[in-house]
Amino acid sequence: MTKVYTHMTMSLDGYIADPEDGIGELFGWYSAGDVIVPSADERWPFQVDANSAEMLRETLAGVGALVSGRRLFDLTSGWDDNHPIGAPVVVVTHNTPQDTTKWPRTTFVNGVADGIARAREIAGGKDVTIASADIARQALDLGLVDEVCVSLVPVLLGRGEVAATARSKLCRGSGARSKVSAMISSGGGMRRPAPSCRCSTCCRRR
Repeated sequence: MTKVYTHMTMSLDGYIADPEDGIGELFGWYSAGDVIVPSADERWPFQVDANSAEMLRETLAGVGALVSGRRLFDLTSGWDDNHPIGAPVVVVTHNTPQDTTKWPRTTFVNGVADGIARAREIAGGKDVTIASADIARQALDLGLVDEVCVSLVPVLLGRGEVAATARSKLCRGSGARSKVSAMISSGGGMRRPAPSCRCSTCCRRR
């Protein structure tokens, strides 16, 4: 049975990116371990600890479609139509690109509910994951999310983009109930962030 979930990597103070969309300090755990987990794009393998590797293998094997917003899609150049998770992408946008032939594995839809429904169809019984914070928030408010997964990183950002749940009805005491789970990344001791990472490797994984 298809499960719809969102997985966010989050700082201890609740941010998923810094004010300039930098995610280097948050996504560093994807390359901080000894176990290599190949992604769908051979250019961007994961290198994590054993526990994280098990989670990533389950995710890569279980996801049949990924839902994204247009902003994230643009930031990553559509992952060159090959998201590291390996699944087709559904982009929720009111402004579809004029030339969509560059992304044959990507579907563009006009609304969140339609996006989740289309992703379920594409997934063919596998899971659907939501990659964008605002899309996740809207899906939570619509009662379309079964599970919220959070990877906590021992970093304090102080400001930036907050996690989707912080602005959703899930945290305001109304709307659908979603299962919430969390894991602590093995990023070492707590630290203040270094200058924002803008590299294509991290941004392609976000």
